[in-house]
Amino acid sequence: MKTILVTGAVSLLLSLFGTPLLIGLLRRQGYGQPIRVEGPKSHETKRGTPIMGGAAMVLAAVIGYLVGHVTTHDPMSASGLLVLFLMVGLGLVGFIDDFIKIYRQTNLGLRSGAKLAGQLVVGAVFALEVLQHPDGYDLTPADAHLSFLRDFGPALGTLPFVIWVVIIISGTSNAVNLTDGLDGLATGATVLVLSAYVIIGIWQERNDCTTFLSRQCYQIRDPLDVAVVAAAVLGACFGFIWWNAPPAKIFMGDTGSLALGGVLAGLAIVSKTQLLLIILGGLFVIITMSDVIQVGVFKVTKLRTGRGIRVFRMAPLQHHFEMLGWAETTVVIRFWLICGLCIAMGLGIFYAEWLTI
Repeated sequence: MKTILVTGAVSLLLSLFGTPLLIGLLRRQGYGQPIRVEGPKSHETKRGTPIMGGAAMVLAAVIGYLVGHVTTHDPMSASGLLVLFLMVGLGLVGFIDDFIKIYRQTNLGLRSGAKLAGQLVVGAVFALEVLQHPDGYDLTPADAHLSFLRDFGPALGTLPFVIWVVIIISGTSNAVNLTDGLDGLATGATVLVLSAYVIIGIWQERNDCTTFLSRQCYQIRDPLDVAVVAAAVLGACFGFIWWNAPPAKIFMGDTGSLALGGVLAGLAIVSKTQLLLIILGGLFVIITMSDVIQVGVFKVTKLRTGRGIRVFRMAPLQHHFEMLGWAETTVVIRFWLICGLCIAMGLGIFYAEWLTI
């Protein structure tokens, strides 16, 4: 518990005081955000706002994790380090995408195929590594199973499991990327989901099968370090959102959104709550589905009638409500409330399993 507190505090302070330094550096270099031409007119005022702020969160979280373990003499774990690897790897893919946008002064960065390839490579390495590194109880960071509240069903085998993990990682990172677009929206929603994983990690640690043998104990390799990683990124997000709140002084860019999506996917995999993430991250799912529906309906109707029909005024969903006249802060706060309801439902389901004991 002490490691969680130290890690979160260090990450928060580094992000809170490090982000303005990054803002100054990016402004001097002229690294500002290009704006979509077809986007809401209110976004024109955001043109030139520094981008790649996610780098501050990634660095703060990694340093906070290291400092927390060193100061408390708590050994680092394979699970925690692998989730951080996933965050940094996807953050690097996002950084390249952001840099291309800035260099070309366009809203288009890496080609979709190149970005997906980067996500697949990082995800595949992570998927293979979580099946390795057994501890003294022969527990690895993950097993080749599907999971909801814990593993269930027969083993998938290495290749199907790697494919499944890559789908989770690419889906979650792209979902957070789609959610990013309004000041504070993606960061605030991620804070709520990370808070849930701090609780889940602590609960799994207190009911770990290696110390508390019961019918519903958890066979998790490093449950407490899952909470530590979540706290590290949580603290970094808190510090960043101080500067990302409306009107944002800096945007996280793909550097931050892909990294945060990777963290959420990684935490779900090593805590064996893969499918529970769909509920905890319900807001990300809703926003992603709005984009899928918009594109799918448009293409199908254009193919059949020659004239594409748009379900929403603009996708993803948050921009639809902006186009309806909602203030940006109204959209953000209401979407945070939706995210909070999803978290409450997910944690309720997670805890309800114990009510049957």
